[in-house]
Amino acid sequence: MINFHAVFQVWRRNFLVWRKLALPSLLGNVVDPVMALMAFGLGLGSMLPNVGGMPYLNYLAVGAVCISAMNAPTFEALYSAFSRMHTQKTWQVIMNTPVRLREVVLGECSWAASKGLISTGAMLLIVALLGIGDVQFWVLSWFVLILACLMFAGFGLCINARAPSYDFFMFYFTLVVTPMTFLSGAFFPREQLPQWLRMVADYMPLSVVVDALRGIYARDFSMLPALLVQMAVYATVGIGFAIFLTERRFKRKGA
Repeated sequence: MINFHAVFQVWRRNFLVWRKLALPSLLGNVVDPVMALMAFGLGLGSMLPNVGGMPYLNYLAVGAVCISAMNAPTFEALYSAFSRMHTQKTWQVIMNTPVRLREVVLGECSWAASKGLISTGAMLLIVALLGIGDVQFWVLSWFVLILACLMFAGFGLCINARAPSYDFFMFYFTLVVTPMTFLSGAFFPREQLPQWLRMVADYMPLSVVVDALRGIYARDFSMLPALLVQMAVYATVGIGFAIFLTERRFKRKGA
């Protein structure tokens, strides 16, 4: 059984620490994707014909929100969680109270997902200010992104459980995050890829999120239930493995 009060207390502890540095943290998560959106969407987009039946700025904006939903929880589940687990030993201190390791991991996962939702909420606000989408898109997308942020937080904590040092995270970014960023359809339609590469890209977690949000933007909900189920499976597997790998790490090394 999971003590959800303990999970909430772990989440609350991280929130209270983050609140002191909220503004610079939020700027770091939002400014980079906004600059990319401005440079590619307004600059490059003005030289391109419509992409996917819409102006390139609109096409890229949906992709930028999805990328933000991946990057923010990933960074939190890797660098920040690793600091609390390995460097600062915060997790060990928490476990001196009636909180078990799996509840710490779930609290970290829910906090990383919350950071993702804060960043994507800010991105959706900027997209709205640019006049892209409508109320239905902004609201439904944000609910879909809850599942997306949990999914990427779970994946990040799996890597965190296996990491001997901060340098280990470069493998994850180079071999997983960067390919997903450029092959998911966030920047251009995956139909442009070779067939074999497209088959691989279609199953990437970020591709599923991109397809779900593009469907909402186009008011085509035919594939949305299947995509949500796929995201739920990815999230469940990711979080489950994160708990399993972290408990195994603590049994072997005492972290």
